Amino acid sequence: MSVTELNGTYTIDPSHSRVGFSTRHAMVTKVRGAFNEVTGQATTGPNLEDASVEVTIQTGSVDTRSADRDGHLKSADFFDVEQYPEMTFRSTEVTAPDAETLRVTGDLTIKDVTRPVTVDFEYAGAAQDPFGNDRVGFEGSTVVNRKDFGLTWNAALETGGVLVSEKATLEFEISLIKAA
Repeated sequence: MSVTELNGTYTIDPSHSRVGFSTRHAMVTKVRGAFNEVTGQATTGPNLEDASVEVTIQTGSVDTRSADRDGHLKSADFFDVEQYPEMTFRSTEVTAPDAETLRVTGDLTIKDVTRPVTVDFEYAGAAQDPFGNDRVGFEGSTVVNRKDFGLTWNAALETGGVLVSEKATLEFEISLIKAA
C-alpha cells in the first residue's frame, strides 16, 4: 500500500510514537529530548487535498533525562508551561511527492506564536496488530529556529558561541491506528 492509498481517520498511538527534538549544547554536542504526552489524529480520503492532521503536545511532558534541564525547559525561560501548557500543529496542506512520502505543511504554535513548518514523512508501512488494529507508521523531521517561537533564552560561552543553538531539529516517529 502506498501513502496515496491510505483512507480514513487515524489516531496517534502515544505509547508507540515519539515526538522529540535535538539541539546543539555548548557548541560541541547534541541534547535530545521528547514530549511524552502527545495526542492527535490524521484524516484522509480519496484525495489528499482533503487530508488533515492535528497534533497537541503537552509542554510539561518534556523529557531530556535530566530533571534539572527539564525544569529549566518548563520555566518561563523556555516553554513556560504554566502559561502555555500545550503546543499544537494543524495541517494546511498534505501532498505526496512520491508513493513513500507524505509532505505535511501546517501551522506550529508554541507559546502563542504560530509559524508555518513543513515535514516530509517517510511511510514506514502498514500492518494489522495482534489486537486487530490497522496501523500505519511514519517517520520525519524538520529544522526550526527556536527563537522564531519565542524560545530566546541563552548564555554566552567564554570560549565564544552560545550554550544552546538557535536551530532545533524536530523528530517524529509516529504509529497511527485506524478508527473502526
